[in-house]
Amino acid sequence: MYGEFTVYGVFVPTLLGLMLLAYLLQNGMRLVLQRFGVYRLIWHPPLFNFALYVLVLGALVELSRKAVHA
Repeated sequence: MYGEFTVYGVFVPTLLGLMLLAYLLQNGMRLVLQRFGVYRLIWHPPLFNFALYVLVLGALVELSRKAVHA
């Protein structure tokens, strides 16, 4: 994973970009799960959403590390 990238001359941490992408992906997954009624089976939806976000973020970080070292 690179340290940072520039947006119009402003250095932005790569992790911030990955966090934003993970948030967008997690929201998309949440909408799909709601459409299929999965949330009726989940005991604590906010905790599930947070865990899903952490898993997606971890997967993105790992993918970015492998892409850099490839």
